[in-house]
Amino acid sequence: MAAPDELDADVPAAGGWASLASVTGTLFHNEAAVAGAAALRVQNKPGGFMCVSCAWAKPAHPHAAEFCENGAKATAWELTKKRLTAEFFLEHTLTELESWSDHDLEDGGRLTVPLRWNAVTDKYEPIEWSEAYQEIGAQLRTLDPQSAVFYTSGRASLEASYLYQLFARLYGHNNLPDSSNMCHESTSVALPKTIGSPIGTVWLEDFKHCDCILFFGQNVGVSSPRLLHDLQDARKRGVPIITFNPLLESGLVAFDNPQSPRDMLLPGHTQISTQYCQLRPGGDIAALAGLCKCLLDADDIARLSKGGRVLDAEFITEHTHGFEAFERAIRELTWCEIEERSGLKRSELEQAAQTYGAAGAAIAVYGMGLTQHREGVLNIQMLSNLLLLRGNIGKPGAGICPVRGHSNVQGQRTVGITEKPELAPLEKLKELYGFEPPRTPGLATVDCCEGIMNGSVHAFIGLGGNFVRAAPETRKLEAAWRKLRLTVQIATKLNRSHVIHGEAAYLLPCLGRIEIDLQATGPQTVSTEDSTGHVHASHAVADPASPALKSEIAIIAGMAQATVPANDKVKWNEWVDDYALIRDQIARTIPEVFHDFNARFETPGGFSRPVAARDRIWKTENKKANFIAPPTTIADPDAPSDAPGVLRLMTLRSDDQFNTTIYSLNDRFRRVHGTRMILLVNAEDLMQLGMAEGTVVTASTAVDDGVIRQVRGLTLRTYAIPRGAAGGYYPELNPLIPLWHHAKESKVPAAKSIPIRLSIEPISDR
Repeated sequence: MAAPDELDADVPAAGGWASLASVTGTLFHNEAAVAGAAALRVQNKPGGFMCVSCAWAKPAHPHAAEFCENGAKATAWELTKKRLTAEFFLEHTLTELESWSDHDLEDGGRLTVPLRWNAVTDKYEPIEWSEAYQEIGAQLRTLDPQSAVFYTSGRASLEASYLYQLFARLYGHNNLPDSSNMCHESTSVALPKTIGSPIGTVWLEDFKHCDCILFFGQNVGVSSPRLLHDLQDARKRGVPIITFNPLLESGLVAFDNPQSPRDMLLPGHTQISTQYCQLRPGGDIAALAGLCKCLLDADDIARLSKGGRVLDAEFITEHTHGFEAFERAIRELTWCEIEERSGLKRSELEQAAQTYGAAGAAIAVYGMGLTQHREGVLNIQMLSNLLLLRGNIGKPGAGICPVRGHSNVQGQRTVGITEKPELAPLEKLKELYGFEPPRTPGLATVDCCEGIMNGSVHAFIGLGGNFVRAAPETRKLEAAWRKLRLTVQIATKLNRSHVIHGEAAYLLPCLGRIEIDLQATGPQTVSTEDSTGHVHASHAVADPASPALKSEIAIIAGMAQATVPANDKVKWNEWVDDYALIRDQIARTIPEVFHDFNARFETPGGFSRPVAARDRIWKTENKKANFIAPPTTIADPDAPSDAPGVLRLMTLRSDDQFNTTIYSLNDRFRRVHGTRMILLVNAEDLMQLGMAEGTVVTASTAVDDGVIRQVRGLTLRTYAIPRGAAGGYYPELNPLIPLWHHAKESKVPAAKSIPIRLSIEPISDR
């Protein structure tokens, strides 16, 4: 492993002039230079709008430019002057549009009119809003509610999400999968068992008081670039940052702050990671076990020498349960096993443990590199174990920090978007609206895919997102999707989930969050929750892309009124007229979080939802924080990748991408240009496979379950990646993920460790 000051020779720094150039290019490409520049001035600021991209925290005292490169691109993408009119759809069949790339579909511009698929012409054709609502409602009323799925992407506001879950439960089901099922559901399952909270314990202010930061499987430069400001400030204070990640990622190596004249004009970068541990994909449990083993050994020495303890013995005794079993399991592990399964040397782990052990307060940041494994839940529990050993939960400058992806994915769960009835406020809904909510567990993403494939799901309504493209088992899912009786997509732009459709299909264009939402009582304000559990008001600033657009709230209310029986207590029309009334209902439904909602949500920096673990109140069954003894150190035990010729694939996002939205075919952080069909591999693996850089290959999933899964046309490229591993872009490589290859308990697709084999494509097949 190279020394930290040598890492930036391998990858470009995040930020800097290249970032400014990329943002400028995207604004001009979308013909949104003027509107975009005006919007960016108030993005993520009090009185402005909350970014439609990532969910990172919004400070009470923002920077002059409180947006990152990807956030600016998301704004430009929404404010584009490009339009997909009714005439466009009359010129193109959906069969033709299926052949378009993900980038080209969205790059066409904003949807402008409601559309219905005509099976005779194979085209989307305009339809009146009222007619669309009535036809959708008529279809839903003929179905068993349990056969319908209401999916939610992570960008819907708290107000829209609340109405959507109410619509679903009035209709009669809990089939409310969302994008959390594909990423951080492992967090929502793991943390309640360890610390009694479904979300992290870190607030933005903690970064100002921490003494050490650990990163596990989170690419800050792409997924949450605004966090780089806090990391840069920490580094200026001398705070060590230790990274565990299979790939060298620009944002975790070096940063040039575009808002700093010094950074922009003088040579050199801010070094972010002080130690960078390139572990194997799936090596996190073993690495975390090694860190814990080092701490236990160091504590033994301290006790023998009668020095200060390394473990926080007082905290462990007073606040935790299960330490003895955990300690026994860790002591029984051998260093041979830890090194082999983590891909790291003992000396690397000892160095990291020494740094962590010397810190008074430490933050552990993680992303989908931990959650998207078969043992994704255990990954997070092991990270909790590491923090509990030194009392790093419930004190200033310390805690566990899951970085959520989409802008309100955490918040929509807070207001009831969940397939788990025990987590929804059903009794309050019953009290407020006078109906009996369904108690049957609903379908999560994997369950939904299974239902579509076996024919038990008949209708799919998507509140945003690109479900077909984001889900695993792509080929089988697309084939089954066409047999759905009804598909309804509420969207701002065209994507693959709209051109792959059911027997009856509707495409309903909605306002974006940045666009002024004018209702009977005037311009409306919505709200979102960020990764740190803070709730913010969001004020739109731009004119709508089309006068025909309706808000997500109005569309949900329109469909609901056409579907479910009238109920005097459910005031759809009044809620559409005034979103403050929806917030009042949210406050009545979930008062412990949203009391005085309308009075508090304009607070600069947002108001915080209560997180009991921050105060060392453990809402677990035994009222203690719990150590979890690891039953294994293998994160993906039933996906063999140690056989000859098998590589372990992890899917990635590019620098010019947000979720399934592809802004361009370039990835400057990995020096990839003009294509996404590449596979990053270790040079020694290529030599062993008898292949060369630039070879075009087919990747096949190396499991024997009777299903052939392949992606063709991938060009091999050598990269600084551990031996036995490979990296390739999401969602292009999703067809290689078996539906059953998901995290135990949470069912998050295990996209970070897929066993694959490579075969060279004949030139005639390229």
